[in-house]
Amino acid sequence: MQHLLSMKDYSKEQIEQILALAMDVKANPGKYGEALKGKSVVTLFEKPSLRTRVTFDIGVNRLGGHAVYLDSQNGAMGKRETVQDFAANLSRWCDGIVARVFDHQTLVEMTKYATVPVINSLCNLYHPCQALADYMTIAEHHDDLSKVHLAYVGDGNNVTNSLLLTGAILGTTVTAVCPRGHNVDAQILKEAEALAAVSGAKIRVTDSLDDIEGVDVIYTDTWVSMGDNTPLEQVKAVFMPYQVNQALLDKTGAKQVLHCQPAHREWEITSEVMDGPASLILDQAENRMHVQNAVLLTLINRDIH
Repeated sequence: MQHLLSMKDYSKEQIEQILALAMDVKANPGKYGEALKGKSVVTLFEKPSLRTRVTFDIGVNRLGGHAVYLDSQNGAMGKRETVQDFAANLSRWCDGIVARVFDHQTLVEMTKYATVPVINSLCNLYHPCQALADYMTIAEHHDDLSKVHLAYVGDGNNVTNSLLLTGAILGTTVTAVCPRGHNVDAQILKEAEALAAVSGAKIRVTDSLDDIEGVDVIYTDTWVSMGDNTPLEQVKAVFMPYQVNQALLDKTGAKQVLHCQPAHREWEITSEVMDGPASLILDQAENRMHVQNAVLLTLINRDIH
């Protein structure tokens, strides 16, 4: 049995198989209409969500399965009852657990006691499903991911971590441009660099936008991560120079723009860019469902290959 907590647990071949399957799921949905027939997936949410909740719920339905949504109103995991009991009980009823949690350790503990696959749909350290959707979207416009230069601009967070790790495995050049004091996790950067040494990827972290001239894709995210109550006004002075706008696209030559949403228009990204011809943001949002379905098929229906 395999889980999905972080992309660093997957090989290049495994990631490429998931991406290829996601492309086929998207192109030929009818082919998979009963792939999870008779299967049930529990989706646990400690954090609110639009894209994650809807894409998993509708996605499971499109595969012929049944999704059960649980929010934290029943008591946060580990409070009302232990994570051990949560995982052990759910495993007796369902075929997979999708969990969006505050702390990565909750997922780690869950995998110790779950007898069904556990999928990380977001935690404080990683967002692997998002990264898979991101690279799927890039692959729809670039034949060879190892020849792509992706630049992430903004706050170093769980999305940045997953982009670096996934890119490092796939052989992609990834540059993270973060203001000083808002850098990526040092340990995760070290892991990404080790993976890049194997694949031939180039991983770089900088605070200068001058270092991303000639990139293919620019990616940004909110300046204040979910759960951080810092008002946007307080970080504006630090982050506004890193806004993704038309001037930045012209300066770097980037042809595509990504944002995992929710977006704060006119803050980290302008509406001109978000709604403009370079934007792949809605494709990226749609691809969350297709790539997550590919993950579900890979982990739950092992006969799909």
